[in-house]
Amino acid sequence: MKKMKKLLVAALGVLMAFSLAACSKTVATTSGGKITESEYYNKMKETQNGKQVLQQMILDKVLEKDYGSKVSKDDVNKQYNALKSQYGSQFSAALQQNSLTPSTLKEQIRDNLLLKQAVIANTKITNKMLKQQWKDFEPKITVAHILVQKESDAQDIINQLKQNGSYDNFKQLAKKYSEDTSTKNKGGKLPSFDGTDTQLDSSFKQAAFKLKTGQFTESPVKTAYGYQVIYCIKNPGKGQMKDHIKQLKDQIINEEMNNQATLQKVVSKVLKNGDVSIKDKDLQNILSNYTGSGTNQTNNN
Repeated sequence: MKKMKKLLVAALGVLMAFSLAACSKTVATTSGGKITESEYYNKMKETQNGKQVLQQMILDKVLEKDYGSKVSKDDVNKQYNALKSQYGSQFSAALQQNSLTPSTLKEQIRDNLLLKQAVIANTKITNKMLKQQWKDFEPKITVAHILVQKESDAQDIINQLKQNGSYDNFKQLAKKYSEDTSTKNKGGKLPSFDGTDTQLDSSFKQAAFKLKTGQFTESPVKTAYGYQVIYCIKNPGKGQMKDHIKQLKDQIINEEMNNQATLQKVVSKVLKNGDVSIKDKDLQNILSNYTGSGTNQTNNN
């Protein structure tokens, strides 16, 4: 009697597996047969990309639950619009090059903002950290520039500015002489930046931060791109540390967001507290790099 029961259970298991396969939605059809969702899933979970997608989906779910209320649509749209403005006419091309759409870019921005909230929640900013950050602090400034390849051309532009150093004149000179096609028609104006910027040439930043509002560089600035003339549209001045506490904290958090060791710790803590239960035994160790082992992630019920 016991033997019959075991056989019956085994038969039911085969029937269930057959039923699931039969009910699996068709993803594609070919002359050689169809590809079902279950077949596609089984192949995908064997690939590194497939595993990374699942890791990100799990993290996103936990972060959304813990910090979703702290990230609004306006927060996402603000960053999205800033990127769109930064790239200008090249925005669509940049999306395409990175295999993104406006929708998927917004999803990535939200994911990043959620992770930032997790970093904020798990970072204790001390007075010592603030004072250290203040040493190299430079406030956010706005400048315009003119890029040329010859030092003599840059010097000629500076000589013209010495005759008329207004911003209106600088904009006209930028449109006439600058070889930076992305900014010349905007009078050479660049997006505002502070001391934490990593995109601009270091020589450029060093020269720009020395300028007060309304001043321009009186000698050509040699950078990796050529020779540049810089005009300071707005520099609020460094002032006192107490006036920039929020900026200093933001900079510290942004630096932590670029620290892989910090992100590893934060993600590990978030996942360990996220009550993650992975049902597929083939994927039970998918989070082991963050949680230390896969056994506490698996639930075979």
